[in-house]
Amino acid sequence: MCGIVGIVGTAEAAPRMVESLRRLEYRGYDSAGVATLVGGGIDRRRAEGKLKHLVDLLGRQPLPGVVGIGHTRWATHGAPNETNAHPHATRRVAVVHNGIIENFRQLKDELAAAGHVFQTETDSEAIAHLITHHVEQGLSPEAAVEEALRRLHGAFALGIIFAGEDDLLIGARRGSPLAVGHGEGESYLGSDALALAPLARAITYLDEGDWAILHRGGIEIRDAFGGRVERPVRPMGPALGLIDKGNHRHFMLKEIHEQPAVIGDTLACHFDPATRLPVLPDTKVDLAAVKQLTIVACGTSSYAALVAKYWFEQIARIRVEVDIASEFRYREAPLEPGGLAIFVSQSGETADTLAALRYAKAQGQYVAAVVNVAESSMARESDLVLSTHAGPEIGVASTKAFTCQMVTLACLALAVGRARGVLDEAAVADLSEQLSTVPSRLAEILDREEEIADVSRFIADARDVLYLGRGNCYPLALEGALKLKEISYIHAEGYAAGEMKHGPIALIDPAVPVVVIAPSGPLFEKTMSNTAEVLARGGKVVLISDAEGIARAGEVARTIEIPAVPPFIAPIVCAVPVQLLAYHAAVVKGTDVDQPRNLAKSVTVE
Repeated sequence: MCGIVGIVGTAEAAPRMVESLRRLEYRGYDSAGVATLVGGGIDRRRAEGKLKHLVDLLGRQPLPGVVGIGHTRWATHGAPNETNAHPHATRRVAVVHNGIIENFRQLKDELAAAGHVFQTETDSEAIAHLITHHVEQGLSPEAAVEEALRRLHGAFALGIIFAGEDDLLIGARRGSPLAVGHGEGESYLGSDALALAPLARAITYLDEGDWAILHRGGIEIRDAFGGRVERPVRPMGPALGLIDKGNHRHFMLKEIHEQPAVIGDTLACHFDPATRLPVLPDTKVDLAAVKQLTIVACGTSSYAALVAKYWFEQIARIRVEVDIASEFRYREAPLEPGGLAIFVSQSGETADTLAALRYAKAQGQYVAAVVNVAESSMARESDLVLSTHAGPEIGVASTKAFTCQMVTLACLALAVGRARGVLDEAAVADLSEQLSTVPSRLAEILDREEEIADVSRFIADARDVLYLGRGNCYPLALEGALKLKEISYIHAEGYAAGEMKHGPIALIDPAVPVVVIAPSGPLFEKTMSNTAEVLARGGKVVLISDAEGIARAGEVARTIEIPAVPPFIAPIVCAVPVQLLAYHAAVVKGTDVDQPRNLAKSVTVE
């Protein structure tokens, strides 16, 4: 995950920014850089690899200046070298950026036609040139940023400094977290509280769409419409810098809201937006030669694996078996040597899954680990490691780790399909483009949180709840039911919608809400036929669908609208409403959302 820090100060900025960037190293990165104002102009130091290389460079080439921005970056467009490292700069503007700009190609084409020359293929460089373009047209820095924000599509957090402006730093966020820090005669910018803890005496979290103008004497915050707003200022205590819920009531809610940002980080690491092709770490696994996949996981991760089964079979045309880790090695599954076994775990230490991994290795399988902790046991013992880049997840009920697992597995499915010759580059590029829209689609759903909270009251008093889905949304029915059980203690079950008539329909009565996950698409009409069976028996249906699906569904008790998206990315998009539905039902019931009874974050016993 990328990290941002910025300072408008009275002492040299570069050493202090480096110390803040050290606190963000847990996110993972492969280059780092800082930029400051020196003599009214912009100067930079950037280095490939870990932060110590930047420190060494600064030792040889000190960087003075009291106004600056810094960044740790995962390579997204080409090699992780100095050229591609942040900050990106023109003669007038320097920018650091977390997230993905979806329309950067269009912006680059427009700016190139206007005479701008680009040094990289990164989306971030387009931001620097876009703001520069407006400054050169005579706009003030503030007006130039406001105009540029109107043109940017996607999820982002930005830090911006301007040549000749020695008392100015601007930050902006949309779908990616950003905070400002208050000091004595200084102001700060950071991607989270951890970065600001050694600098600030107080912190303010920017709301979605906010942008902030930082001076030494204070901070002005404006909303997405340009109006001045006040946001809460909170003391920066020792605990706040380490683990902090921000403006959210629970860690789980904070982590739900972090999903546009962390999915952007995950995508940035697994496919190259410049070529729109998947990028995997170097590995001895020959994906073209693999004839069968085995995916093994526990709990929520197993539902990510089930979604991936649909992707691998439909897109990559390869046979897939999905197993629950606690059962896998005990059934002594025969595994053809040379196959690929994929193990999905947030912590990378889950005992059942680790034992299954070792069984698969003993059976001659190549082993891939999809994990959120790059130094975990599973990662160390695997032939291929795919990091999910979700960042620390404090809430016991997994949210952002789940969606990042799905995104990572989707990227792997594209890579396997391409390696096997099933998908040509055009098809891979189209599906990659669909994935790149996920952060902004999730941000749209998060904007409707109050509506989902209202629907949650409809199910909070229920004793039992059923979830139905078809195709690649069937695992979301399982996940939705699990989330509700985990944190609200309401009994819930997920079913394939077509299985209702084979038994579960006996449970239907007016006291049992039925949540139907049915985005419009090839299976929508069949799912609606199953929904009709529920309605005919007095069941109360909560429909999760897009506007077209809701319009076609007829009369249901409640609806949750999601953006219209292609079927490929529908499971990732549907994850957020089922998470929010469970979260707000638990809040209504007054349960311990972050630490539900009897559950632990990482299960290291069998």
